[in-house]
This record gives sequence, structure tokens and C-alpha cells, in this order.
Amino acid sequence: MKLASLNQGRDGVLVVVSRDLARAVKVPQIAATLQAALDDWHYCKPKLEAIYQRLNDGLEAGAFAFDQTACHSPLPRAYHWADGSAYVNHVELVRKARGAEMPESFWHDPLMYQGGADAFIPPHSPIRLADEAWGIDLEGELAVITDDVPMGAMPAEAAAHIQLLMLVNDVSLRNLIPGELAKGFGFYQSKPSSSFSPVAVTPDELGETWRDGKVHRPLVSHINGELFGQPDAGTDMTFDFPTLVAHAARTRPLGAGTLIGSGTVSNYDRSAGSSCLAEKRMLEVIEHGEAKTPFLKFGDRVRIEMFDANGQSIFGAIDQQVEKYDA
Repeated sequence: MKLASLNQGRDGVLVVVSRDLARAVKVPQIAATLQAALDDWHYCKPKLEAIYQRLNDGLEAGAFAFDQTACHSPLPRAYHWADGSAYVNHVELVRKARGAEMPESFWHDPLMYQGGADAFIPPHSPIRLADEAWGIDLEGELAVITDDVPMGAMPAEAAAHIQLLMLVNDVSLRNLIPGELAKGFGFYQSKPSSSFSPVAVTPDELGETWRDGKVHRPLVSHINGELFGQPDAGTDMTFDFPTLVAHAARTRPLGAGTLIGSGTVSNYDRSAGSSCLAEKRMLEVIEHGEAKTPFLKFGDRVRIEMFDANGQSIFGAIDQQVEKYDA
């Protein structure tokens, strides 16, 4: 099943979207918003699935042409957004470039931070920031949405609470990160609003692409129309999504609508490219002694998408231009 939120009202308007992303239908009789559906997921899911089947069969009255540009992020705001760093080879690379050893524990205990969840950016809206000198970077990731997860859930139990998946552009301000981390209290100003793909999908929709708690398809990123990277999201993912969800739930319950991100998708095989500029810059430092690729500038456009084996877009595209923000 595929779901989206039209960019109407503060929390969007829930729609069911056809498998080919061509048609959609509003479902106010079931739930007005995606958060409302997640709050009563066991009741709403089968009803939404019935509409999804009729929509794919061309039998759903009230269907209209689906327009990705009319969408907000599936959850325009959320109670909880936490981002992991599941691709440890990416962390290892960044530390290597600055001559730092990586603690062995990083291979066994996931890194995770809690980000701002009150104002996500619609997937086709500009990324507005005040200063290019902040080091504006994309981060192509995947994320899951959970229903209610009990505190202390182990990975096997956590897997059953993963209800939807999406793509993420976890925008980062690289030149602000070192100063914040040096304070020993984590990210804040260096992690502005993130964006999510227009469409969220249930795990069963992915078929064999979803296995072992991972999505086994390339994550394709373009910058200004040129291919930047297409690393496989299922390869070199040290911590799968059930493990990340269990990590987040170790000392607290997670409410329905919690978002857990994978961190930047990254492969040891660097021929597939990268999902963030910082990684490419670190490879340049290792090879040439200095970074040559600049961070994003005002006017640059970023596109992040994932396709199935037949070339069909699975989640729709995150397609955004970086613009100057004037308060």
C-alpha cells in the first residue's frame, strides 16, 4: 500500500496512492491524516488496503490524478524523529579523513540523534537557509514509520512495529557541526528541517526488495541534473531497521508515528558514488590531501529517488532547490 499527504492544512490530508503513482483518492471516512491512521493503525490499515486494491483495479470512485508536487512529507510534523548512522563504513571514512580512530563499539552499538520534527519540508519545496557558509549538504537516507512500540522491545519484536518506509533528505550544515559536537551535547543548529519522499509504502509493497530489515535497492541522487550517487541501501548496512527501532526504544516507548532514519546510505564500493557531499569530500581528502567538491550553493537542485527493478519510482522523488532565506 502507498500513502501520501496533500499539502493542505498543518498536518496534511491523507490520500491512498496507486502503485504506479498515477492516481490517488482521499479517505476522510477512514482517517483525515496519516497520523490519525497510525494512531488507530490496526483498525485503519485493512480499510485503507481495500481502497488501495480498488484504486489499482481502476474501481475506486473519486480518484484523481496524483501530483507529487502537491504533497507534503507524509507526516508534515511528527511526535518523534530520530536518525541513526547504520552505514558504519561512512562513519569510519569520515573519521579516517581527519586522522581519528573509530571506537570498536561503533560496530556493535548504533549511533543515533533526535532531530527536530515540528516542521518538515515538503519534498518539492525549496530548502531555505540563510548562509551558504554553513556548508549545506544533502543526506540521502531511508526511514521507517512505526506504530506504538513498547519500551525495551527487542529487534524481533520491533520489526513487527515497522509499518511504513520513506526516503529522506536529512539536510545537514557541515560547517556548524564541529562546533556543536565540540560542546559535547550533540546536533541542533547544524540539523535544520528534513524532507521525506512524497509517498510512504508498507513493507509488503516492496516484495523481495524488503528483507532482513533492509531495503535492497539503489538510492539514486542527482545534483543539478547530474548523477551524484546510487549506492545500494541494503549493502553494507551494519544495523538493520529493527535493530535501530529497538535501540531507540531501549529506555522509552515510541509513540505511533515515530520516524527512525538509517543515516546516509553508503557502500564500501565507492564506484556507486555517495549520498552526501561530505563523504565525497572526505574521499578527496584521503586521495588528494584536500576537498575539492563544494557544498551546495543557492540555486543548486537536489533530487533523491528509488526505483524498482522495472524502473518505476517507488516513493516518488524528493526534488528541491536550495534558496536563500531572508527572515
